[in-house]
Amino acid sequence: MKISRARGLALIVCLVCSVFLTDAYAEGGSIRTNTGLETATFAGGCFWCMEPPFDKLEGVISTISGYTGGHQEDPTYQQVSAGITGHAEAVQIQYDPEKITYEQLLYVFWRNIDPTTSSHQFCDYGNQYRATIFTHNEEQKLAAQRSREVLARTKPFREPIVTEIIPASVFYKAEGYHQDFSQKNPVRYKLYRYTCGRDQRLRELWEPHNKPLQ
Repeated sequence: MKISRARGLALIVCLVCSVFLTDAYAEGGSIRTNTGLETATFAGGCFWCMEPPFDKLEGVISTISGYTGGHQEDPTYQQVSAGITGHAEAVQIQYDPEKITYEQLLYVFWRNIDPTTSSHQFCDYGNQYRATIFTHNEEQKLAAQRSREVLARTKPFREPIVTEIIPASVFYKAEGYHQDFSQKNPVRYKLYRYTCGRDQRLRELWEPHNKPLQ
């Protein structure tokens, strides 16, 4: 009887925790762990190319490639890349706010996208490759809006900035072979990045305005 009650209590605790976590993620909330980590989510075209710029930053704990901003549950890469789910390829970043700020992450985000295009990035066309900032709370929303306003005043290119800032929604982790793709398939990654013209376009946009991350 005692064993049965213990198991019952354990089950109740698990169910309560499960409901809490599910609700938080479904709302796109930024769950602050007991280690003090926070979450940022950015879409900037192919997620293979968006992981490396953040991976090398001190204070970034992990980057995960995935899909967000769509209407279908548990989408596959084939569905997302076909443009039928409404999702964007994105990266979700866990970071230590005591070592790196959200504003610094925004700086890196802007300089790794083409903010002048709304429905594609570089050689990848379709809404699934749109550039978007997905904010997890009001502080992130205000910081993202400020960064876009500053950029609009100081940008070294003439075209208007069309990158959206919207609330984060459910984030679905992409298939395993997409994670850390640049590290697991360096030759294929470099070839894709070059043939897509990503670095060439980034230099054209940002080289007159580039400076080290502060």
